[in-house]
Amino acid sequence: MQVILLERVAKLGQMGDVVSVKDGYARNYLFPQKKALWASETNLKAFDAEKAQLEARNLETKTEAEGLAERLNGQQFIVIRSASDAGSLYGSVTPRDAADAATEAGFSVDKRQVALMAPIKELGMHSVSVTLHPEVDAEIQLNVARSEEEAELQARGINIAEQAAEDEAQAELEIAELFDEIGAAELDELERSPDGSDDDSAGSDTDDAGEDTAEDETN
Repeated sequence: MQVILLERVAKLGQMGDVVSVKDGYARNYLFPQKKALWASETNLKAFDAEKAQLEARNLETKTEAEGLAERLNGQQFIVIRSASDAGSLYGSVTPRDAADAATEAGFSVDKRQVALMAPIKELGMHSVSVTLHPEVDAEIQLNVARSEEEAELQARGINIAEQAAEDEAQAELEIAELFDEIGAAELDELERSPDGSDDDSAGSDTDDAGEDTAEDETN
């Protein structure tokens, strides 16, 4: 299908370009988002007549987006979620969650502007791209944590899940070393007294023999 682009579309073209796209892509994305029109003769003539106005409107929205990007770029937003000790979320963080967190902080962000390659499913700091305009992007940080306190630690560069894993590994190492020390001590004891368990019985036998001898002498 041939369409006229009403704005710049990444990997497709600039405003006013007539490009070929798949029918489904046009009907399900470009047309509903008002990013393009079917390239009929009537639409081409209408676009030419309104091109100046469209370009002026695009410049205005681009300028507004650039102003927002200056304030939004580099901002960090906290998202509280439940997670396992290993840091895996019970659920995920979606574009809607990112947009809601930014909006609550006073920034006007729509979930459709948030670009996530895949839902976030781990605790930690995550970089997220926000498309404010076809030609303007900003990058934000989502601090996904189980509590405000944990988020504060993560903001200082301390990854709770990694720290917990390190602590667990250190604890296991200390336990293994303790068992090694206990085993070494027991082995050393056996080496010093290999027949220690029979000492008392041996002594008893000797005493009995001595008593028998004394009785014989008396008789």
